[in-house]
Amino acid sequence: MNTNGAKPLLAVVYDLGAVDPVRISSAARPLCDVVFVLDRGSAYVDRAAEGIAQYARTVDVTGLDGAEAARRVAALGIAGVLTFSEYRLGLTSLIAEAAGVPFHSPDTVRGLTDKFEQRRRLTASGVQATGCVVVRDPAGAEAAAEEVGLPAVVKPRTGAGSVDTCRAETAAEAGAAVAAFLRDGGAAEFVVEEMLVGDPTAAGAGLGDYVSVESVHCGDQIQTVCVTGKFALADPFRETGYFMPSTVPDALAAEIVDVERRALRALGVDHGITHTEVKLTPEGPRVIEVNGRLGGYVGEILQRAAGIDLVRTAVRLALGEKLTVPRPRWRQVAYQYFLAPPAGVEELVSLTGVEEVNEVDGVHYLDLHTEPGSRVHWRAGTRAHLGIVYGSAPDHDRMRAALKEIDTRLRPVYR
Repeated sequence: MNTNGAKPLLAVVYDLGAVDPVRISSAARPLCDVVFVLDRGSAYVDRAAEGIAQYARTVDVTGLDGAEAARRVAALGIAGVLTFSEYRLGLTSLIAEAAGVPFHSPDTVRGLTDKFEQRRRLTASGVQATGCVVVRDPAGAEAAAEEVGLPAVVKPRTGAGSVDTCRAETAAEAGAAVAAFLRDGGAAEFVVEEMLVGDPTAAGAGLGDYVSVESVHCGDQIQTVCVTGKFALADPFRETGYFMPSTVPDALAAEIVDVERRALRALGVDHGITHTEVKLTPEGPRVIEVNGRLGGYVGEILQRAAGIDLVRTAVRLALGEKLTVPRPRWRQVAYQYFLAPPAGVEELVSLTGVEEVNEVDGVHYLDLHTEPGSRVHWRAGTRAHLGIVYGSAPDHDRMRAALKEIDTRLRPVYR
């Protein structure tokens, strides 16, 4: 506990996730001091560590087991802890327990990060039954596909961003996918699960057949921030962008929020921010997955669309504040559009039209992540895109028109 009048100290367990460390530091500055918890066993953290240390306090927990790392961070006298990374929810929970500060419990984290366990709990609670089987080898995958029904989805038991996630039309395809993932150093365990089939008309022409719900939690209180619209998936299951506000009618939005809240309660979520993906099926909304942290890309879009800062909200929640998030007052339609390569290509050969994209009405800028000669492959998931177009529009029709113009003007060549 802080007793000397200084700002409280917030530990941020850093890794690949929704927010970069500069943005975290900026959001926290008026409220607290920040120490970044770094495990350089992660290649992503290792590359970022020296840069972070130039402007922020850090604590290195590389090589420590979870309990020891938690004790080291708790000994700093922290007033709160949070993470914006799916990969660090477990460690963050252990630190919270050791320091006596709020976060998801270890049991809740298990339900949030283990895709099989999450399906099991949603089924047991009566929220939603979705066929799902854990597999460790190709033969198991083939049997599981027959059990849950075809087509099926094959994906790692834990993970994020649609990495190594694919559709299997036959049991043999499910087995072949797991064989390839294991051969190339993928996860050790996978799930084969029932594929949720969406209604392509639910959100409107040319848009995704799924949405996400962003919520804030203070104890038993769930505050719905908004429903986020999505663009149509790129094969096999890669996201191509988000926009706010969504296009779903109010009645459908109410059904979406209802199933999301029932899922959150079934998983025991009572703190922080959640990002819940929901498929819009002909039978009604069904949960794709519940994520126990701020969704990637969400914070920036919401701030532009409605002026709500969910990064600062996450900091305030971690420090133990009881707060109410205002209802969004939409200023505009704000979007991020991911330039996803088609499935089946492996390398970007050339890219022209970038300046032409930046001239499209409503486009703020194109942030390129890839250059010619770079490997691009669907197995790397959503983040294996060429870049992100940040834009806004006065309405959804003009957003759609801008996206069509972007696709026309950008001219990538692959092989």
